[in-house]
Amino acid sequence: MNEKQNMPELSGILIIDKPTGITSHDVVWKVRKLFGTKKVGHTGTLDPLASGVLVVLIGRAAKAAEYLVCDDKKYSATLRLGLTTDTEDVTGTVLDTHRGELPTQDEVISACARFVGNVKQIPPMYSALKVDGKKLYELAREGKTIEREARDITIFSLEAAPTDAISDYTLDVHCSSGTYIRTLCADIGASLGCGGVMASLRRTSAGGFDIADSTTLDALEQMSGSEREALLLPVESLFATLEAVRLPAFYEKLCRNGCEIYQKKIKTDFATGTRVRLCTADGRFFALGEVRDFDDGSAIKAIKFFEI
Repeated sequence: MNEKQNMPELSGILIIDKPTGITSHDVVWKVRKLFGTKKVGHTGTLDPLASGVLVVLIGRAAKAAEYLVCDDKKYSATLRLGLTTDTEDVTGTVLDTHRGELPTQDEVISACARFVGNVKQIPPMYSALKVDGKKLYELAREGKTIEREARDITIFSLEAAPTDAISDYTLDVHCSSGTYIRTLCADIGASLGCGGVMASLRRTSAGGFDIADSTTLDALEQMSGSEREALLLPVESLFATLEAVRLPAFYEKLCRNGCEIYQKKIKTDFATGTRVRLCTADGRFFALGEVRDFDDGSAIKAIKFFEI
């Protein structure tokens, strides 16, 4: 066995400040090249028009995407009133231009306030959602429009501020995963009767990771391999909001062998469905666990291992 085979697998979380003009997949390709590994993924796609926080998963971390528990996001966007486009942003084909006076600042702020809370949102045709195995944007490019079901989203906060341009407002949005900001802009414009599109978008936070913790692709290229590796956050940071359960060696072994660990044995009392971080007796994270009901009582079962 050669030295490379003996080396531990490179794993961790990398927070990238994605620039405009490239896709999220372009970022993944670049990170694969810089870190010398094919095991790279990301959470929360950003369109080429958008910049900001892109959470990149390397090595074992790439297995975590479907289990993320803290995936709310924050954005700074520009709402441009008076336009309607097929893509709901400024890159699309203009469908309508408002000819009358634009709403007042007070009217815009009042309209935005009505979108705060639990609301329904219809995903845009120009999105990567799949219907019968085909992405919506592929159908849109063929000139097709299909019915989409409205989805439940949550806008935790939404603040609007005027800019130097009478048609433009800066929106600071804190929302749940699955929210389309360009659709939010279009919906606000529609509610005001003048139309609206997204003119710019910057994601400032995602899944608890802030833009202040990010690095750029240009900076990565200038670093040595060891400097890049030093930027990686532990896989466990993806589940920082979950309770940690330390298992004594005996129960850890059972857990790693696929056995459920009954809560009465380890003196825990989590509700059914609760997810927890499973750790060794000395606190080292090794798996994501979930509380389930079994014939003999409530138990914790490992649902994804991140360290063997």
